[in-house]
Amino acid sequence: MSSQKDFRLPQPSARSSDSLGTDSSSSTRPSIHYDAPPAFRSVRPLPYELCEQCIIYFEEGLSKFLHPWQRIILNGTSDVPALNLLISLLTFGTSSTPPRPAFLPPAQQLALAATLAIHPSLTTRAQSENTLQVSILAIRYLRLVLHLVGPINGKLQDAFAFSTVETSSRRRARRRTTGDDVGILKDDLNALDTKLANTGSLWVNAQDFWHVVGWAFNCSLLHQKRWERWSLWLQYMVDVLDQDWALRAHMQEQDANSGEDAREGSIIIRYLSRDDTTARQERRIVRAIFAEGSPKSTAEFPEVWRNETKERKKVDDAPKAERKLNIDADNWGDYMKGASSSSDLEDSPPPESPSKTTPTGGSTDISDVTAPFGGPESLVLRLRLLSLLSMVCAALPHTFTSLPTLYDVFLEHIRPLPLPQFFLVVSPSSMQHFHSAAASCILQVILRSLLASSAPLPRCDDVTQETLERCYLPYPANTGSISDNAKVSLCVETLLRLLQKHIGLEWTESLQEKAEKGIEAREQKAKKTGKGKGRGKGADEEERMWLRGSAGRISGLLELVRIQQEAMEV
Repeated sequence: MSSQKDFRLPQPSARSSDSLGTDSSSSTRPSIHYDAPPAFRSVRPLPYELCEQCIIYFEEGLSKFLHPWQRIILNGTSDVPALNLLISLLTFGTSSTPPRPAFLPPAQQLALAATLAIHPSLTTRAQSENTLQVSILAIRYLRLVLHLVGPINGKLQDAFAFSTVETSSRRRARRRTTGDDVGILKDDLNALDTKLANTGSLWVNAQDFWHVVGWAFNCSLLHQKRWERWSLWLQYMVDVLDQDWALRAHMQEQDANSGEDAREGSIIIRYLSRDDTTARQERRIVRAIFAEGSPKSTAEFPEVWRNETKERKKVDDAPKAERKLNIDADNWGDYMKGASSSSDLEDSPPPESPSKTTPTGGSTDISDVTAPFGGPESLVLRLRLLSLLSMVCAALPHTFTSLPTLYDVFLEHIRPLPLPQFFLVVSPSSMQHFHSAAASCILQVILRSLLASSAPLPRCDDVTQETLERCYLPYPANTGSISDNAKVSLCVETLLRLLQKHIGLEWTESLQEKAEKGIEAREQKAKKTGKGKGRGKGADEEERMWLRGSAGRISGLLELVRIQQEAMEV
């Protein structure tokens, strides 16, 4: 039965096509539609008295930088009243109809909350449950801001701004220095007189967002305790970037003739803008997303704070006489240990070696399969960031780089991956994090780098059933490597599943014939055994199992399509 339908994956837009061709795309291509944004509450600034009260709570609560007698009184818990007050003010009026405007503090307090959520002294080196509660409340508050008022109303683009070298030097030139050298701007009425809001802030210590991304992913492989905290922070930030971009894209759809593109004011665009050359910056950003904990990666994306990964030493309980407080005798007991000197810290334990993964799914623990990426949470965050970059370049290529260039950089990191990790990136479940057009283009870029020279190039970047049969299905890799032929099969398999999911496959004798021809061609050509360090005795056999496993799934998918089609025709 011949098909009269044109099976193709949709491309995003005519003006900024998510394809590998030129910008002169067909005007018939539909644009990406963004759903109407959720109804966020309007905001109003905190009254002066309440804002001052929060500042006092924060400055007095961060007592590790105060004198011992003050630390005794406060005991490191006054941050909790500050955050509890902000949460109460934010949620007040939510149940009203319509909801009342939400009280929001200045950007400086939101920025401090982001630091409190991840700083080692309040997380992995927290002295008590009270101290740990500060970081928990901080991330909770930030999530409530995102959920109730959104990234635009919440002015998160101002709160989550990294300090450049130039602004840092201006701060040092204009700052009012206290005895603790926290560095406060004289002309900033909302500044907080505490180190964690200034020289100890995340936004000052990190070079930029991508430094944080690279370091966080390095921690996912090297420092699990730090990753437990960084994963929460990074997931929140990716949610912020995604939601901010979607909101501004919807605004642009509603007012396309305004003369200004609302998306250019997005947080992700600010994070992509840098004085460095575009080519160098785009590769650095993708390296950050693929950071794997190697010495080279940790050198490029080092820890954000000095001694960040060191943990508090475990010591036996001191004799009661040592812990007894006697101010007159200048004996401060345990309180003098609050500042965590270097002698109180020790290196974090080395990471455990990941379990060996086989193509047959030898381990039932998904964390074992994703261990080379730092675990399932790390893999999903990496994919979401890659997808966000793809959307930005499709919509605004002039602000960062073109899609062909971006996908070539993706290719540099994806193609060399060992088969288990390669499969995790190109599998249908991973590709669902991308728009269907972006997923198809990424897979085609990989395929074109692997396929034999006899494979014809597609006439355009639209993926149709005819394109799949003519350009991809029947061909092996351009080498005799078992691994390369398995990678070709995995990409073809995912393209088939993308067509099946978004458009629907139609079984034909031609489709079946081309699929069987490709399976046989790849099996016959995959004769070359791999070489290199770290290859076990059965590495070639495992790679062949990946090749045959993918071939079996392709055959199974086509058989399922045929059966369903016959059932519908009865």
